[in-house]
Amino acid sequence: MDKKLLHYKGSKQAMALIGLLTAVQSIAIIFQAIYLARAITQLFQGADGSAALRSFVIFAVANSSRHFIQWAKERISYKFADRTSKEYEQLLLRKIFDLGPQAVGKYGSGNLVTLGLEGVPKFRKYLELLLPRSMSMAIVPVVILAYVFTQDKMSAITLLLVLPILIIFLILIGMVSKKKIDEQMDTYRLLSRHFVDSLRGIVTLKYLGRSRAHERSIAAVSDKYRIATNRSLRFAFLSSFSLDFFASLSVAVVAVELGLRLINGQMLLEPSLAILILAPEYFMPVRELGNDFHATADGKDASEQIHAILDEPEIMKPKAVIPMKKWDENSKLELRDIKVQIEGQTVLEGLNLLLQGHTKIGVIGHSGAGKSTLIDVLSGFTVPTDGRFVVDEGPLPHLALEEWQDQVAYIPQHPTIFPDTVINNIRFYEPDASLTEVQEAAKRVGLDQLIAAFPNGYEEKIGAGGRVLSGGEEQRIAVARSLLQRRQILLFDEPTAHLDIETEHELKQMLLPLLENKLVVFATHRIHWMREMERIIVLENGKVVEMGSHDQLLQTNGAYCRLLEARGKGHAV
Repeated sequence: MDKKLLHYKGSKQAMALIGLLTAVQSIAIIFQAIYLARAITQLFQGADGSAALRSFVIFAVANSSRHFIQWAKERISYKFADRTSKEYEQLLLRKIFDLGPQAVGKYGSGNLVTLGLEGVPKFRKYLELLLPRSMSMAIVPVVILAYVFTQDKMSAITLLLVLPILIIFLILIGMVSKKKIDEQMDTYRLLSRHFVDSLRGIVTLKYLGRSRAHERSIAAVSDKYRIATNRSLRFAFLSSFSLDFFASLSVAVVAVELGLRLINGQMLLEPSLAILILAPEYFMPVRELGNDFHATADGKDASEQIHAILDEPEIMKPKAVIPMKKWDENSKLELRDIKVQIEGQTVLEGLNLLLQGHTKIGVIGHSGAGKSTLIDVLSGFTVPTDGRFVVDEGPLPHLALEEWQDQVAYIPQHPTIFPDTVINNIRFYEPDASLTEVQEAAKRVGLDQLIAAFPNGYEEKIGAGGRVLSGGEEQRIAVARSLLQRRQILLFDEPTAHLDIETEHELKQMLLPLLENKLVVFATHRIHWMREMERIIVLENGKVVEMGSHDQLLQTNGAYCRLLEARGKGHAV
């Protein structure tokens, strides 16, 4: 039994109802066996045909009731599983959005996409099968054993002794099979991540002439998944065969024991037939549970992944200590002794910054210096391990506050383009924005001519299954979204790192006018952006080593100049 099952909303009511139906179904199974045995006995002994017919009718009614109850149990289980899976799908999405890029970096975008699209349906199937199988396992053998005990103690003792052996064997098979199932799921996640990354990078691979060479990588990952799946299926088939074999062997033991006593006159034919008919029903719940263990193993694995993400520490979003006014030219934000540790590794340490008014601030440093982490801290996606913030003299523990995040627009390196229309992609954060407002935002970022060339204009489908956009066009969509938000604080995390020089130049000319009269924090490793910034922060190993304007830092001949030299630009940048 899954320990988390009782914590799902409505699970206790569903279990109680399914348990009650299972008890009634068990009685129907017993009546089915009794009257089938009676009808056969009556025919064997040459009784009146009408009596045998009555017994067959009662058997048919009991059999129909049994299957009708099974249908009702499955409907209840399906509705519970469907409702729970939809609820946890929403919880998962909200949690991922709450954790932000930190969750994507930790779990991988491919893994999260697969978990949302395929893991949730498997989780639903797992719950759908778990409830009726578990309740049948707990109730049906007990009711049948109680009836058999009233008819023949020896047969009841035989059934009682054989069932634990079958259960132990089921556990042993599960322990052996779990390793193979885990291996298969690991390769499946690898294949999913590889598939998503390949789709994202296919344009770059073509541009570099590496698309055909990438076929070997795809073939290798696919082959790993094929081998792991075949191994998992082999164990599943072997375990199913083993369970059926030992269950049949157990029924044979009961049949031999009954047959010997029937020959010796120690048992009557009718109860012997009834017990023999009930013996397979007694072992059936174990067999079904064993078979469904393999069928729902990936669903259980998805359940564990979903709960692992949901159990991530919450980013508490308390209200600000004092009312937070809208950011303007007189506002200021202080970062005091900020320290960030991720998985035991210090990413930022001793960070002290003052951000004031409408200023363009560049953040630069080598890869791994802490640029993206600083952006995540400022956006509220990452809560510092230590340190504090002061906004307009109001102390804050962190920036994961609704009042702060409502003023921030975040433009990542790889913006998400949803499989929807152009207009819905642009107004994703502002769904009530009018067409005129969307058109104005698109015009300001230079998308109006491109959209006008589309057959359906703003109703053109883009993203997965629609028109493919270039990296520069995707970034323009992201900037247009932020314009609709009308935020005074813009945070850029390597927005042009994946673009070619020509596309970046075009995007730069479009962006620069939009950065005026705002607080801008622009993290990048592209030196040429720094000349457009009023203030530059140089990071090394998670620490601020230099601050100043472009000209000031050139005169110090320090870390900033070393970055220039490392990129072969000298002081002419």
